Amino acid sequence: QVELVESGGGLVQAGGSVRLSCAASGITFSIYAMGWYRQAPGKQRELVAVITSGGNTNYADSVKGRFTISRDNAKNTVYLQMDSLKPEDTAVYYCNADWTSYFRYWGQGTQVTVSS
Repeated sequence: QVELVESGGGLVQAGGSVRLSCAASGITFSIYAMGWYRQAPGKQRELVAVITSGGNTNYADSVKGRFTISRDNAKNTVYLQMDSLKPEDTAVYYCNADWTSYFRYWGQGTQVTVSS
């Protein structure tokens, strides 16, 4: 059974930092591309950042220079370090595991609220 469990969300002031974690089980973690998505109220889910099995990263333009995605294959965990947070970063953040775009799994989401 595949499980992705996010943690680390909460309430933070604008300009602050938060680190999200996503612990995976039931998959061969090292071969999966791992991503973070977010969904704000009334908006579609959007890609925030992705890290491939080889460690290459890609970011949405809106978070470049502020967010950093990383992974620890020994711990089956992917992280999202979020700095210089803005109110518009407020959303539910979801962890995603993707292999060949055929095997895709989602976490349950964690709320991040940035107050102005």
